[in-house]
Amino acid sequence: MLAGCLGTVADVVTAPVKVASKGVDLATTSQSEADEKRGREIRRREERLAKLEREYDRQLAECQDGNRRACDEATGTYAEMQQIIPTIPVEPEGN
Repeated sequence: MLAGCLGTVADVVTAPVKVASKGVDLATTSQSEADEKRGREIRRREERLAKLEREYDRQLAECQDGNRRACDEATGTYAEMQQIIPTIPVEPEGN
């Protein structure tokens, strides 16, 4: 009979630890979730940079045709590109 009581006592003692660890699991982000989020953010920046590059090319062509406003826009677009470029990781060569 004492063995049954000890098993119940052990369950009661470990219950708060199990509940707390379950709460921590729910509250923390797994490494794979963090990697996925980082990957999405990098892709978003890459897409933005590609769009800016297309805009810059168009603006530069118009600037060379004498459109002063396009020259000013190209300057702003180039500045934004320079801010984004350092935030995109470089792939190692050979991959």
